[in-house]
Amino acid sequence: MTHAAPRLIGVVHLPALPGAPSFPRGAVEAQLAALADRVRLDVATLARAGFDAVVLENFGDAPFVPDRVEPITIAAMTRCALAAREASELPLIINVLRNDALAALAIAIATGARWIRVNVHVGAAVTDQGLVQGRAHETLRARRAWGGDEPGAPAVGVWADVDVKHAAPLAPRPIADVAHDTATRGSVEALIVTGAATGAAADPRTVEEVAKAVERDAMPILIGSGAAPERLGALHAAGAHGVIVGSWLRADGRAGGPIDFDRSATFAAAFRRVFD
Repeated sequence: MTHAAPRLIGVVHLPALPGAPSFPRGAVEAQLAALADRVRLDVATLARAGFDAVVLENFGDAPFVPDRVEPITIAAMTRCALAAREASELPLIINVLRNDALAALAIAIATGARWIRVNVHVGAAVTDQGLVQGRAHETLRARRAWGGDEPGAPAVGVWADVDVKHAAPLAPRPIADVAHDTATRGSVEALIVTGAATGAAADPRTVEEVAKAVERDAMPILIGSGAAPERLGALHAAGAHGVIVGSWLRADGRAGGPIDFDRSATFAAAFRRVFD
């Protein structure tokens, strides 16, 4: 059966994986072993700080493949997902950048992750990778065929971005219409609202429009970028049910580095004061 969406989610930004331009030269097995250790440490840090769940994404693989990633990326992320599961019982979400929902789904089913994040699930967006098109029909049919669907409820849920960051819709429409179509025609379990770029704040007015479009309590709405303690009150008041936070948890406040425990604990405490 499906699981209720968690509210406080931390992001583990994986460095460049094998096959990516920035992956260091050298012994691949040794580097993957070290990466798995780093994942365990980051996940354990989030658990100790009081987070509810973890997103695992191939953040260091830029420039991202717009559609299907290479098999080595799937294999490396599977190894990292298993390391995350070893470190903590926190639920896991898989996001394969830029938009490989099938790869994310395969990793999730194989490793017991509960959700996948899909940047463009319905519609189409113009991005730095070119045109990225939603494949909701393909993703949901694959979920059923691969055994990731149980009678009456999905075993692996889909979280989808609405007007995803680092992109512009191919044919602009009111955000409320996009949100409604993503939730209903896209058959997702949660919607994600972001700012314009990694670390950029989501506009509370956009959150409010999305919340109204899907009837606030009927569909979980998560903030997907730019979450900071001082913004939590406005985001909650606008209709957000939770946040996915990455950049703020790093010691320098920038995406990509190891997760800092003190900042994570500070964020978790601020979140509980507002959302509990």
